[in-house]
This record gives sequence, structure tokens and C-alpha cells, in this order.
Amino acid sequence: MTGINRRDFINLSAIGAVAGLSGCVSTSGASTAASTGALASAGWKPPSDPERRRLVAMAEFGRKQGVSGRNGVAVCTHPLATKAATDMLQMGGNAVDAICAASMAQAVVEPHMTTLSGVFSMLYYEAATGRLSYVNGSANAPKKHPIFTLPLSDLGRFIATGARTGALCPVPGFWGGFEAAHDHHGRLSRKTVMAPAIHYARDGFEIHPFLWGEMFVESAALGAASQGQEMYFKNRRLLNTGEKLIQSRHADTLERLAEEGSDYFYRGEFARKYVQAVQAAGGYVTEEDMAQWQPLWDQPVRTTYRDYELVAAPTPDFGGQALVEIMNMVEHIDLQRQGPAFESPETTFKLMQIVGQVYTDSILGRLTGTLMPVEKAISKEFAAERFAKLSGPPKGPYDNLVALPPGSNHVTVVDGEGNIATVLHSVMSMPYTTGIFVEGVYACAGLIHLGAGIPGPDRRIHARICPNMFFKNGKPVLASGSPSVSLTENIVQNSINILDFGLDIETSVHKARFGGANIDNLKMLMVEADMGAKTLSYLRGKNAAIKSVNPWNWTHGSFDGIHIDAQGLASACGDPRRTAQAFAV
Repeated sequence: MTGINRRDFINLSAIGAVAGLSGCVSTSGASTAASTGALASAGWKPPSDPERRRLVAMAEFGRKQGVSGRNGVAVCTHPLATKAATDMLQMGGNAVDAICAASMAQAVVEPHMTTLSGVFSMLYYEAATGRLSYVNGSANAPKKHPIFTLPLSDLGRFIATGARTGALCPVPGFWGGFEAAHDHHGRLSRKTVMAPAIHYARDGFEIHPFLWGEMFVESAALGAASQGQEMYFKNRRLLNTGEKLIQSRHADTLERLAEEGSDYFYRGEFARKYVQAVQAAGGYVTEEDMAQWQPLWDQPVRTTYRDYELVAAPTPDFGGQALVEIMNMVEHIDLQRQGPAFESPETTFKLMQIVGQVYTDSILGRLTGTLMPVEKAISKEFAAERFAKLSGPPKGPYDNLVALPPGSNHVTVVDGEGNIATVLHSVMSMPYTTGIFVEGVYACAGLIHLGAGIPGPDRRIHARICPNMFFKNGKPVLASGSPSVSLTENIVQNSINILDFGLDIETSVHKARFGGANIDNLKMLMVEADMGAKTLSYLRGKNAAIKSVNPWNWTHGSFDGIHIDAQGLASACGDPRRTAQAFAV
């Protein structure tokens, strides 16, 4: 029962999934005739039963093998979704078709990490023109949400008490972001890119241990909800690993979305049912809120980092700007003398100081209305000033603030033409906790991110989302992102490993690293035990509040990145901390 208590939203804390469980692999039969016919019209062919079971068996934690290719590479946290991405590339689709297929498939095969009621924010590079664009498909706070009149002192209590009700259900952004990205940049039909998701929802897939662990932790909420029971239970008991998860109602919803799009999701029957379900559970979303949601298009925030240009997600997806501010300060570290974080206590300590300072300033600034203008925050002069003032032990990024729980998926794809898409999409909270399902779609508690700042006039939540790309001499060399509470620390350390020290991406993702705030105690920063006794001793000697955690800790995220060398060879590797896999065309 200890694990369940740590995942209790009332305490706003979390622990990893039961990822080491084993189970028999199902030997279920082939696709239904109806599903096969629909997929044939979309042009996508599902994997055979043996191939599907082989791919699901790869959804495990631990050491991964890197891949390289010139015709397209994809990486994300479930092999079925990565395969859906490379299938789109082989069918003539581009990076956006591939990323949309993978993301939608993950909403089915990783329902503990993402959902159509969450977010979808994508950074895109078009090789032929060199143009960059960013679509913010994040969630909105309802217009009449109490957050807009609530005293700041009551914020934490409101989030804690509302996390298992409809009070923190947002106006969803995932579908709108997905639709906008595909409509603007995709080549294949919507039916085609959604075909894998529809197939796995309709015909099912074997439950892998990570998913089962999350199902087990929240089995009370799942079993109390009629639609949750319909999908996740059989004969009054929770489905086991290896058994097929069938989501027929979800498949029906996806098929209607493929046909009707936002007319169904934001302005039609789904919107009405979502509003009814959320309001019945104490939420505030209205049909007007749903109808008014719009994607936000913007240009990424930019800086230089040594010989590179860095572009990243712009606010209100503030993780990108935070990365820019951090890398501006990292330039002041003599990395070649000190070494990378995985072998240098001095580098680890300084990076912890930098990340903690940036996020403390950023979040407190949003909560108190004292945030400085973007131009100053990302300036080199301010970075030098800030770096010179660093002192004392590192700050926990969420000292005295509300915890942002782990979750989410990231996907990165490079196609054969050199187009690159990298996206964060997410459940934005712990899975299943609200117990609300709408036509097979889980209604998440995404407004827990109100703890990162009160939304502005557009009502968009502030989210620590960080799709990013590094360029050299105008050519992309690294595109990445990560889920989880340690996504920034993850991106910073791997980017340094690859760009400053020339590590290949497979070597980099397997190196020990430190993470963000420990979910059981937000004032402590996580350090993987295999960073070594020397580093742990050094950090404690500097009065750093640290928690030694297991090697390849799952809350340290998944570096879903692709490196491109000077000859155009793209390389990627699944992160051992998640069930990630990279495939090349």
C-alpha cells in the first residue's frame, strides 16, 4: 500500500510504476473484419499478431540499442507508437504525419501517460525553407474557474482538494494541437495517421508491465468508473499483464474525430458530454469554453549556445524559455576543465544551482506578477549577472510551491527530407485519478499546472514543456524533449554530453544523471546512485539537499532526442529510464 499512498494527490506526491512485473503474452487472434476494412481504406496495414507481440515485449525498462538512418528516424516511449511513426514515413508521409501517428497511438497504448483531454505542443523545422514554427496545443482554464479570483494563499489547498474531482479538468488542447499541426504540415490523410490508434483501440494490444503498474496504483478509481471498469476490468478483476486492453468506445470516438474533427470534439456531441461529465464531478468547463479554444501559433524563443543556435518552446510553454536561460548560464561553466555532470561533482553542483535559480525565479514571478520581460530574461547580460550571483546550496525548483507530477510523452521524428518535428503531449497529471471518462477518453486533472502560474487573458496554462532544437551553421544537429519532473535536467545534461563532449546519443542516454525535485520531498533534488560516492559526498558537503535514488530512475524522464551529424546521418536511442525505443526507416 506504500506505493499507492505516495501517489495520493491529497499529499501531491508520487512514486514510480510497478515496472518489473511479468506476465504471459496473449495469443489473441487477428483483427476484426470491420476494423481491417476501415484500415485498408486508410492505407495502413497493422502488424501481424507475432510482430505486435514482439513490439510490445520491447516496451521495457533497461538498456536500449541505438539506431541510425538517412531516410527517417523516430523515437518515443512505446515501440508500437514508434513503429506507427516509421510506417507513416514509409508511406510517403513527412515528420509531422509520423509524429501525429505516434502521438495518437500513444493516447491508446500509453493511456497512463497521455490523453485527448491533455495537451499537444509541437516545434517544427521545414528543411526546404529553413522555417520554424511552434503550435501550442495546451489546455485552457475555464473562463469562470475560481483560480481567477482565488487568493494566492489558497491555491495549494484548492489544487490538493480538487485533484480527484472535476475541479482541475481543463479545456482540452490535445486534439486541437494535433489537428492544427496535421492540417498545416501533414501530407497524409487524417484517417491514415489515425489508423494505428484506431486499430489498437478497437482490436487491442497486450498490456505491458509499466501500464499495468499504473493501472494497479489507480485501480480503485478505474474500477469505480463504469467506463474504466469496461476497459480495464474483466470478471470483476483488473486485467493482467499480457492480456489485451480493448478500448471500443475510445475507438468509436477516434473514428468520429477522423471524420468530423473539431466540429465533434469542441463544438459537437463530444464537447457536450465532456462538459456534462466534468461539471457533474465538480468541474467548471462550459460548452462556450470548449467552442472558444484555439491553437496558438508562435515562433520559438532563441539564443546561442557556444557555436550553436538553440530554439525552444515559447511561453506560456515556459520550459523552452527556461532552457534558453539555463544554457545562457551554462556557457559560463568551464566544462572542458570540469567535465560532464556524470563524472564531475563540480559540474553537477553548478548545474543544479542554475536550474533551481531559473525555475524558482520563473514560477514565483508568474505567481506574484513580477516576471521580467522575455527580452531581459533571455539576454546574455542577464545570464552573466545571474551566474556571478549564484551562491549557496541549489534551490529545489518547487520550494514552497505545488508539485507538478510526473507523466507525459515526448516524440521526435526526422524524415528523409530533413524535416524535424518534436512534440510533448501529456495527461498533465497522474493517470486516472479523476475517474472521469468521456466516450472512452480519460478527463485528466491538467489544471494542477495552475500551480506554475495564473493564466493570462488567453486562459492558457503555464506548462514546463520543452521541445527544442540546436543548429550549427544553419543546419539542425540535435532535436529533443523529455517528459517528467526532471525533463529540464534531462535535456541539459544530454545536450551537454552530445554537443560539448561529443558523446553519441546511445552512450549519453545510458550515463548516470541527476534529476529535479524529489516527489516525496520537494526540497530535495534527486541524484542517481551511480553518479558515485564522490559526487554524493561533494554535494552533501556543499549542503545540497539531495536524495540518492536508483540508477536509471523513471522520474528522470526519457531523452527522446535525435542527433544529426554533418553528413546528414540521424541517430537516436531509447532512454533506459522508460519503455522507449528508436526505429530507423
